[in-house]
This record gives sequence, structure tokens and C-alpha cells, in this order.
Amino acid sequence: MSKRDELITKYAADLKDKLNQTPDMDLLTKVTIGCGPSIYNKDASTVSGSDETEIATVKNNFLIKKLGLSDGPELDSAIESVMEAYGKSNRSKYRAVVYYLLTKHFGKEAVYNK
Repeated sequence: MSKRDELITKYAADLKDKLNQTPDMDLLTKVTIGCGPSIYNKDASTVSGSDETEIATVKNNFLIKKLGLSDGPELDSAIESVMEAYGKSNRSKYRAVVYYLLTKHFGKEAVYNK
């Protein structure tokens, strides 16, 4: 099993165990691949829900640039709800899982079907 496959398995387990969701493995795989090499970097592979700079990165680089959404308060509230669901006290919120949840939240799965 490749390192990426191991990570995808770990992300799927997080979705099941912490969020009580059965992941769409095809979408989770595509979102993980879309994260690029950041998934292999300890710091870059996670998202700090309390770091404003980190939240801005998720909003600008993922929601606006990748998913093509328009900036607005709904983006902030979506990030907040994902962070809340993932667990505020959970220190390791995987970037791929956060991006997966935001993709599902906005119904933008088609972005990954290109």
C-alpha cells in the first residue's frame, strides 16, 4: 500500500469515527490527490481551526480558487460548521478531510470529476 493510500485510509477512518459519516471513497481520493504534496508534510497536512491565517488559506485557496465560490459570509460559516463538526478540541484536523467536507457542504463534487 502506498503512503497516499495509507493516508486516504486514515482520512476515511476519521470521517467514520469522528464525524459518523461513510465517506465517498472516490471523492475522498480525488480531494486528497488535489491537496498535492501538502498531505506528506506534518504541518501542512492539518488545519488549525483557531488560526485566522489558516482559515483564510482554506477560504481563499480552496473555496474561492479551487471550488470557484464567491467570497461572502456563507464561506466563513461553512468553515466554522466543518470545524465544529470535526471537533474544536481535535488538534489534528486533516486538510484533506476538511476540504472533502467543504466540497460536500457546497455540493461541488463536480469540480473533481474533470
